[in-house]
Order: sequence, then C-alpha cells, then structure tokens
Amino acid sequence: MLLKQVQAQALSPISAMYRDKKVVVVMPAYNAARTLRQTYAEVQEQQLVDGIILVDDGSRDDTVAVARSLEGMQVHVHELNKGYGANQKTCYRLALESGADIVIMIHPDYQYTPKLIPAMVSIIANGLHPCVLGSRILGGYALRGGMPLWKYVSNRCLTLAENILLGAKLSEYHTGYRAFSREILQKLHLAGNSDDFVFDNQMLAQILWHGFTIAEVSCPTKYFSEASSINLRRSIRYGLGCLTTGLRFRLARMGLVGCKLFPPVGV
Repeated sequence: MLLKQVQAQALSPISAMYRDKKVVVVMPAYNAARTLRQTYAEVQEQQLVDGIILVDDGSRDDTVAVARSLEGMQVHVHELNKGYGANQKTCYRLALESGADIVIMIHPDYQYTPKLIPAMVSIIANGLHPCVLGSRILGGYALRGGMPLWKYVSNRCLTLAENILLGAKLSEYHTGYRAFSREILQKLHLAGNSDDFVFDNQMLAQILWHGFTIAEVSCPTKYFSEASSINLRRSIRYGLGCLTTGLRFRLARMGLVGCKLFPPVGV
C-alpha cells in the first residue's frame, strides 16, 4: 500500500510555489489538438507550475475535448473565434483571477519548449526583470529550427525598426513564448489593445512605455506542419501594425500626439 501511495504521488502533477509565487501557464489555443498533449506533458515536467489555463478560440478540431481530458487543466472556450489578441486577454484575466503571481504564455503547438519555464520563473521571482521573452533569434536557433528564410529576414528588419522607434535593444518582438509578473498584467490596459496578432507587439510597447525591463532567454524552436503560423497576407498586415505601434509610441514619447495605448506615465 505504501509503495502504491509513493507511485501515485510521483505521477501526480507537482505544485510547489517558487519563492511564494503562484506560477500559472496560459495557452491561447486554436486547432491545437494534435500537439496539445505533448506540450501539456512537458509543462507538467517542470516542477514550478501551479496551474494551467487553456483558452480555446473557436477551434474546429478536437482541441477542447483533448484539453478537458488532461488532469488539472482549466479550460475556457470562446464559442466563436475572437482573434489571437482577444484570446490572450481572456488568458491573462483568468490567470489574475486565479491568483497568479507569475504568468507564462506558451503556444500549445509545441513550437517552443516548456523546459525554459524554470529559468523564466526564476528571473521574475528573484526580482531581476518583470518580463521575460523566449527568443528564437538569440543563439541562432531560428533558421536551424526551420524558420522560413523570408520570415527570418522580415523578423530581423522589423525588429531593427522597432528597436529604433521604441528605444530598446531586443533580439525580437514576435515570439509567442512570454512570462509576466502580476504587476505588469495589472498595470497595462490590455482591453484597449487589438484582438488580432498585433496585440503581442502592442503589449511589449506598453511594457517599455511604463518603464518595465524585459529579459530574453535563448529558445530553441521547431517548425513543422502542426505548428501555428500566419500566412503572407496576415504577416504583412501584422508588420504594418507593428510599425504603426512603434511610430505612435515615438510620437507620444515626444509629446506630439496623444494615444490611448500610451497614456501619460502615472495614469
């Protein structure tokens, strides 16, 4: 009987708050049924995670059924597709409502490895930086991981322009692997951001606007047929949205225009 109890404990999800911080992983999901189990299993291997929340954005496959079969996963469903940004808004709202102190956003398509969660949690929990990005560019993993050349070139050019406009030195702004402190998520007015893919970029610009620092960790990535991606047309629209965000940031910083995304500091 004792042996069975020990085995059951070893197989059950481990919840151990790191430095008294509750760590919650959020997964914005859309048609991720084929990769969700693998992503979930690797997240569970990281012994710092206290909860997992998946928000399904109107998937047309079995994502919801698979998610509900996974032990300990909180599942929220958008009956209609609202967009990637709207999905994240729900993710962060639910994470804060659950009492999360540190929130890790990772896509359930297994493009990014959850094995970096302990490193990202440690950086935030130890007060080094309140935001951490998993960068595909640091370490030269992007092309080796299968990123198409046109996407790599676009990423580098767009990142250069954004660093100039935002006054930062990030290796990329377009990763789907991010960690945030509770303070950041409570400070930013995310409801006013786009419901589309440019939400990611607007959020980083807002973090920089409020004076928060951003750390980056080198992240190996995998590109394969099941991994999520956006087509060329939407990529162009996203790129233009990023440049518009950067330009608004610069003009607001110079005091030339007002912008809801970038209110006067302290507001």
